[in-house]
Amino acid sequence: MAENSGIEWTTHTFNPWIGCTKVSPACDHCYAEAWDKRFNGERWGPHAPRTRTKTWGNPIKWNKQAAISGERPRVFCASLADVFDNHRTIEPTWRRELWALIRQTPNLDWLLLTKRPSNIAKMLPDDWGNGYANVWLGATVENQAAANRIDDLTKVPARIRFLSMEPLVGPVDLSAHIQNLHWVITGGENGTHYRPADPDWFRSIRDQCAGAGVPFLFKQWEGRNQKEIKAKGRALDDVVHDGYPA
Repeated sequence: MAENSGIEWTTHTFNPWIGCTKVSPACDHCYAEAWDKRFNGERWGPHAPRTRTKTWGNPIKWNKQAAISGERPRVFCASLADVFDNHRTIEPTWRRELWALIRQTPNLDWLLLTKRPSNIAKMLPDDWGNGYANVWLGATVENQAAANRIDDLTKVPARIRFLSMEPLVGPVDLSAHIQNLHWVITGGENGTHYRPADPDWFRSIRDQCAGAGVPFLFKQWEGRNQKEIKAKGRALDDVVHDGYPA
């Protein structure tokens, strides 16, 4: 679990717990499940337990560093899990303590990305109001069928609402929702069994974002491994798109 992330759109990753269940095509070749299997974790699937980590002190450290530097690190929370997973082995105290940790670290911007946005509203803290100033809520949308998740995401008040369209496995029309979004990330699939992406899928999303004034980030092309992906570069039509919310 890398403290300083190699993911282009975040600074750090933090996992309050580990484990998940596949719910859609984006999960077919889950990198987190593969990571877990390498360490004999057996934390994937509806009958597998989620396990709490021992890294809860890291965000406190990052928050102190940010207070000194004046910068605002982005923290991708639960790269090896889903904060809004309703699995029976996730103890209610874990999520309550996570919200408390987020409140204790106002110098960090927390990115909570889920494939279960229908669970968000019922799992928010009592003092959520119009959203915490340091929380960005996101949903994974890999194809048009998964775009239904955006309905649930946009019903929740939040400072920033974003989409991670990675791995993108089909074209997506965002016209019904894009005015309620603040950021869109796209990217191809990584892994031995990656599914090729049509460049026109990325172009369409880029153009939809440009038309609506929504920041757009193109993370990567698809490939068998990071070496192959990085060799392709990050340009889409000779332009590197690194948009971020203001």
